[in-house]
Order: sequence, then C-alpha cells, then structure tokens
Amino acid sequence: MCKVLAVDSERGHIDLSLKQVNEHQKREKIQEWKNEKKAEKLLEIVGTKMGKTLDEAYDAVGDKIVDEYGTLYNAFEQVNANPESLKELGVDKKWAAAVTEVASENIQIPSVTIDGMLELRCPGSDGIDHIKKALKAGLDSEIEATVHYLGAPRYKVTVTAGDYKTAEQELKETVKTMTQSIEKHGGSAIFKRKEEK
Repeated sequence: MCKVLAVDSERGHIDLSLKQVNEHQKREKIQEWKNEKKAEKLLEIVGTKMGKTLDEAYDAVGDKIVDEYGTLYNAFEQVNANPESLKELGVDKKWAAAVTEVASENIQIPSVTIDGMLELRCPGSDGIDHIKKALKAGLDSEIEATVHYLGAPRYKVTVTAGDYKTAEQELKETVKTMTQSIEKHGGSAIFKRKEEK
C-alpha cells in the first residue's frame, strides 16, 4: 500500500511513499479493494442470471452504474437501499430486476443505531395526554425513530440511520420536536445522551 506523491507523465515516472500511509488508511484501502472484488463477483452473478458474460454485464449495466455511483460496490449498496434508482438511470427492466435481486440477497445496508434518555414532565390533570402528543410528534417525521417507556418520567429514544453523523442529527431533531411540543403546554424536557443509573 503506497501513497502517490507525484506523477511525471513525460518521463513515465510515479513517485510513491510507503511511509506516508498509516494503518487506518491501509485497512480502509484494503477493505475498498475487497468490496470491489465482491461487487465484481456479484455483477458476474447478474450476468449469469441474464445468460451473459462478465464483460457483457459491464457493457449492459456495470459501466453505467459505476459512472453514477463511483464504485461497483457502492452501486450495489445504493440499489439495495433504493431499487427504483436503476429505473431512473434508464437501465433495462430485466437487467435492473437481476441487479436488484442480487443486491438484496448479498449486500447488507450499513446502519447505525443510537439512543438517549428523555425525561418529560407536564403538570396538570391532562399532562399525560400532552406527553403522549409530544412523543407522537417526534415519531411523525420520516426519521426512523422509536420510543420505549422506562418508567415515569423517562423514555428511551432510539434512532437508526445510514451513518453516525446522520443518526446524531436525526436524534437531535426528534428530541427537539418532542421538547417543543411539551413546552407549548407548560411542560419540560431533559435529554441525556446516555442513561444515568
């Protein structure tokens, strides 16, 4: 594993460095290479389903999805997450069906799940109704969130997303919506990222 320092196309030389590649970068590149090898095998399976060779599969669909998604593995991940994306690219229906089937059988969509503890209080005889409405308000968005009752006044709020940064943002939005809802009715909310015992 080397880092490219400079390319001299006139002389046909490439300056490389072994020392400037750290362990994390090395592992990341090796994983990318393994993913691409796996994706090429998957494209070969797609070709076999269609009665075609790997080269013919690249001509029919592979090159087009690599151009769109950057890498073959990323393309299979995206197709698994959103099968309609191939239709939008203008891929032949039979090829699109084969790619979608192979992607759903062989690619696991990465996800991150995070949670925190939310304390909701609302005085008054109708306080529990306002708490229910606040929790429901936070769950009404397109964010993949769940709420588990831990015992009054505590609720565990869990969010699942494609990456950690998105999950953090979505958790923050969900809690903000719940907090605003309860505060409108004279209640209060306290959110803790980790439940304290």
